[in-house]
Amino acid sequence: MQLRYFSLAAIFSIFVALPSSAHHSHGAYDTTVWTPFQGTVKRVTLINPHSWIYVEIKDDKGQSAVWAMEATGPAGLQGNGIKREDVKPGDTIKVRCHLLKDGSNGCLLGFVTPVHGDAARGHGVEKEWD
Repeated sequence: MQLRYFSLAAIFSIFVALPSSAHHSHGAYDTTVWTPFQGTVKRVTLINPHSWIYVEIKDDKGQSAVWAMEATGPAGLQGNGIKREDVKPGDTIKVRCHLLKDGSNGCLLGFVTPVHGDAARGHGVEKEWD
């Protein structure tokens, strides 16, 4: 009888732990500071568990670098009112994001504002991407 209860407890523990193991932390980012950027979208990848926008950004000296910007998954984006066609390669966007702590070219997206000129795709409307 004790073996049966132990087995049930072990199985229950596994099922309880599975959802927590799927959680992704924002620990790699400095979430205390918002950093604004503007650049040209190179690629948009809407996948689970996180979507990505790759943006070419020019620094003060005019040097270009592509930044990887992490966002929530497609369902989260849709829940925030974002449509797949809102941001496309070649579009100019403004972002506010949290930089990676290690200083590499990446950030956790907070907000994206398309400035591509197409009102039907949300030109000038800031939306949350996390």
